[in-house]
Amino acid sequence: MPIAIKMPALSPTMEEGTLAKWLVKVGDSVSAGDIMAEIETDKATMEFEAVDEGVIAHIQVEEGTEGVAVGTVIATLAEEGEDAGSVAPAGDGSAAAPAETRAPSPAPAASSDDGIKISPSARKMAEENGVDLSTITGTGPDGRIVKADIEGAPAGTASAAPSPAPAASAPAASGDRVVASPLARRIAEQKGLDLSQITGTGPNGRIVKADVESAKPGAAAPAAGAPAPSAAAAPAAAPTQGQDFGIPHEVEKLSGMRKTIARRLTESKQQVPHIYLTVDIRLDALLKLRSELNAALEPQGVKLSVNDLMIKALGKSLEAVPACNVQFAGDTMLQFKRADVSVAVSIPNGLITPIVTDAGGKAVSKISTEMKDLAGRAKEGKLAPEEYVGGTASLSNMGMFGIKQFEAVINPPQGMIMAIGAGDKRPYVVDDSLQIASVMSATGSFDHRAIDGADGAQLMKAFKEMIEAPLGLVA
Repeated sequence: MPIAIKMPALSPTMEEGTLAKWLVKVGDSVSAGDIMAEIETDKATMEFEAVDEGVIAHIQVEEGTEGVAVGTVIATLAEEGEDAGSVAPAGDGSAAAPAETRAPSPAPAASSDDGIKISPSARKMAEENGVDLSTITGTGPDGRIVKADIEGAPAGTASAAPSPAPAASAPAASGDRVVASPLARRIAEQKGLDLSQITGTGPNGRIVKADVESAKPGAAAPAAGAPAPSAAAAPAAAPTQGQDFGIPHEVEKLSGMRKTIARRLTESKQQVPHIYLTVDIRLDALLKLRSELNAALEPQGVKLSVNDLMIKALGKSLEAVPACNVQFAGDTMLQFKRADVSVAVSIPNGLITPIVTDAGGKAVSKISTEMKDLAGRAKEGKLAPEEYVGGTASLSNMGMFGIKQFEAVINPPQGMIMAIGAGDKRPYVVDDSLQIASVMSATGSFDHRAIDGADGAQLMKAFKEMIEAPLGLVA
């Protein structure tokens, strides 16, 4: 019996992925453990292993296909003894098939979507684009509607809202319905473009976002009549996203990682009430200790960075002030017994936060070795999900770029993030006298739903004391 090979969930939050590369072809024999494909998630490119033995009979999703929902059949495997040439494709094909070919389910009355299985991201996109969920056929597991289904929804799925009068900018009826995605229609309205003058490049000639963004000025909608004098004097509408104003530019498609960063940080600023607390910290004692430790660790090939010591200091501070090592969870609070510090690492496609587990309990030499390994594999896209998903707090250091101070956005669902600025020589009062000292500014961002200002202040005080009296970091 043929075996359906489905798009796997390679991380706890993965809903869809990009089938980056097939490492097998039709007719190849595979065994359990063989690497079959490379799959791109929102954070990394991961290898997909076979779990059964057989011969590849069909490849139903071509490499390079984006937005493939978890659970979609991507290939068919003929079992041992079966004729691969006579095996029919398993499942119903790829989630990337044009939405127009899907058979719509009967639409219930009203706009209620009770009982419809849908992912949170798909629901949000449907609300933004005015898509009627009752007309969408889900391609996810158990018929669940995922983002790819909403993105591929034909224009006819938009919920019709009665209008008291036809819009002045609407194109004259031509007898043919203009087929365009909801997003393309919205951008066209914002830019004042006539959709009937734009050639669609999507499935069945459908107008998509790229067509509208690249439309020439000649596609502007004709005026519906001479405006009243007051209308001519009205100020122009505020600029909206995606308007190029005729400036030479290139359109760059967002990577899955960049989309995820945009979504998560927007949610963080909209849903998490941030409180910011800043302290100035003397670094002279820490820099002296680092120099001495590096001299002692040189035979082992270990070289500590200031960032390694900051990770240790944050871990110990969270242990000392457990009220900040928490996570808001609706009507409950998660109180963590261990400090796992997520460290922001810049990579070519965006940002990722590999985790140093038990940062407060590890030796600084161990933290240094782990961070070099994690950062290196992060830049190659080779981290496993458990190495970047989780963490109880985050640390972001921009001191190496000369940034004096900044306020970082909390990485949900965590409760806090520490932002580290550059250490530089400043006038500073030491023992009641004005001296020159190496000083840095550190700013903690706290989720005020879970962490009170006084508790946040206690953490910042503990962090400052750890840095200024650093022997406790090696105790």
